[in-house]
Amino acid sequence: MVLLNPLLLYTFLLLLSALFPAFSQTLTPLREFDVKEAKQAVAVDAGHFYVVNNSTITKHAKADGKLIATWDGTKEGVVHLNSGVVIQGKLYCANSNYPEIPMTSSVEIFDAKTLAHVGTHSFGIAQHGSLTWLDRKDGHWFIGFAHYAGKDSSEGRDVRWTSLVKYDMEWRQVEAWVFPKNLIDLFSPKSNSGGAWGADGLLYCTGHDRAEVYVLKLPRSGYTLQHISTLPAPIEGQGIAIDRSVAGKTLLYGIQRGKHTVTVSEIR
Repeated sequence: MVLLNPLLLYTFLLLLSALFPAFSQTLTPLREFDVKEAKQAVAVDAGHFYVVNNSTITKHAKADGKLIATWDGTKEGVVHLNSGVVIQGKLYCANSNYPEIPMTSSVEIFDAKTLAHVGTHSFGIAQHGSLTWLDRKDGHWFIGFAHYAGKDSSEGRDVRWTSLVKYDMEWRQVEAWVFPKNLIDLFSPKSNSGGAWGADGLLYCTGHDRAEVYVLKLPRSGYTLQHISTLPAPIEGQGIAIDRSVAGKTLLYGIQRGKHTVTVSEIR
């Protein structure tokens, strides 16, 4: 049996902790905006945030929350916009027919400047479930597809079938992952409602109701996303957005539908 010198062991552990520091994040609330339409999700760009609510979108100034523009898709049959993300001047919104069965989904595309509807991509009867959020990373689309428990379940499936699917820019599937069991339990009986990639390469996700953000990353092997941590947050689940216009900071936008507010927080 080999006995290690305590001083050498202590020195080794110090070096190890320096090379591999414990993962630690904090979330600090910064600001709230009163927006009566805040019920589903929020998107954000350099100058504005966009409140997504079933059949409508409202555009607001980031400085003071002032209403800039509105879009109403009621007459076009849009009934459940779930979330949105602004990329290169376009607002991409996840759209579904929730709670109807069979689940159908599409991506609806808007000019972020005018909110004019400029394009669509239909998944039809979605193979993976109900589209709740999307984001782009490293030249690919990452899309969250939800499944639900109880009365909202589909074809005998439940929340365990909720997944993250990676597509190329032509909407061809590349890879897919499922969520770990502990998050499935937290999502239930609803599902994963929001998600966004941070500049740190981590994926930030939400459920339907809880005041929490779940930090995940893609696994080195296998098919299950790795849950790193849970951050208490001033939200009530639903669609979130990360402000990529602010260098050196991770600013998270979310909503509290009970208070009809849009919240801004910093993740450090």
